[in-house]
Amino acid sequence: MSLAGKKIVLGVTGSIAAYKSVFLTRLLIKEGAEVKVIMTPTAQEFVGKITFSTLSGHPVFSDLSKEGNWSNHVELGLWADLLLIAPATAHTLAGMANGFADSMILATYLSAKCPVWIAPAMDLDMWKHPASQENVQKLQSFGHRILDVENGFLASGLNGKGRMAEPEKIVEQLLQFDFSTQDKDLQNQTILITAGPTYEPIDPVRFIGNRSSGKMGVALATAALARGANVHFVHGPLTVSLPKHSNFKSHPVTTAAEMLDAAKRIYPKCTGGVLCAAVSDYRPKTYFDQKLKGVDKLEQISLEKTEDIAAQLGSQKQQTQWLIGFALETQNAKLNAAEKREKKNFNFIVLNTTSKNESPFGSEENSVWIIRKNEEPVAIPKAAKLNVAHDIFNYVVPVIRSLKKS
Repeated sequence: MSLAGKKIVLGVTGSIAAYKSVFLTRLLIKEGAEVKVIMTPTAQEFVGKITFSTLSGHPVFSDLSKEGNWSNHVELGLWADLLLIAPATAHTLAGMANGFADSMILATYLSAKCPVWIAPAMDLDMWKHPASQENVQKLQSFGHRILDVENGFLASGLNGKGRMAEPEKIVEQLLQFDFSTQDKDLQNQTILITAGPTYEPIDPVRFIGNRSSGKMGVALATAALARGANVHFVHGPLTVSLPKHSNFKSHPVTTAAEMLDAAKRIYPKCTGGVLCAAVSDYRPKTYFDQKLKGVDKLEQISLEKTEDIAAQLGSQKQQTQWLIGFALETQNAKLNAAEKREKKNFNFIVLNTTSKNESPFGSEENSVWIIRKNEEPVAIPKAAKLNVAHDIFNYVVPVIRSLKKS
């Protein structure tokens, strides 16, 4: 892709990382973009306005009003093909997540109709704080792209995650971004997404389950919504926040049998599906109404296999429908995933792998392989799960379009 002719509003907030935005501005212009810069007053304590105005060739915006004149944040928000806030402080993230409009950047953000990319920058403990992480998740649920913070030396003297992404990496990702189709390439698609674990009860207290958090499924739903899809989200018990969107419908379930019933009811009405749930493979043959006491009784529990949701949906998939499965493998990963894709009648399968030191369960990040029949596996490098979700759709959407035409 190219940035030639793209109109980018760059928001610079009060972080020592503001110096990186000088280089970012230069790189964006070098790639052909037109850049207008908004700075918070605090950002100007780190870098002067004249630096950005010289590089961009435009006056720098900073105040909602100045000398009796109103700065038209609405016009600026509508002008942009992309709003990029880099660096974004914890304060700015909180303002965006909660709809504040007490600065030129926040007012422009609330007026923008374009994609929004955010490059956070803050100290290690600020980044890890539950409030910051909740704001990040909320902004992701709006469909915004959060660029990964990097590890390294921080202004506080600590070493860890919190550094703003390097300008070269930001531009590299923007060059892969399809401005023309990003908001439209899943329009008129109705998608079933399954996510999270299933719990198979033993008694009122115990159950058979797994470590799935549902974060990848939520990321896929968020990405699909941002690209114009209607999403039916069938999910097991989750603790993560769900997207708030008029095109999003939540269908909570607990067991594999309940997930199958919901999926079989919904999928025939859909154009496609993404089976991301970690469904329990087995359940107790007998449910005990009272809590079992004693180890002996627990040792004697008999199990039976749960429903194969993937196989049943794969068998009912119509020629104009598409279906993506997920697989977690620990050995012969690509071969086993490819065999599963064929057996379950998936158009694609997304392969997760796990190791002694790393697992996708509960993590904020993921790295996957996409496997398609008669194609070499495609690697999606490690990134925030929302970014991985967009990368998955970037790859599969052209095939989805060809199915629709056929």
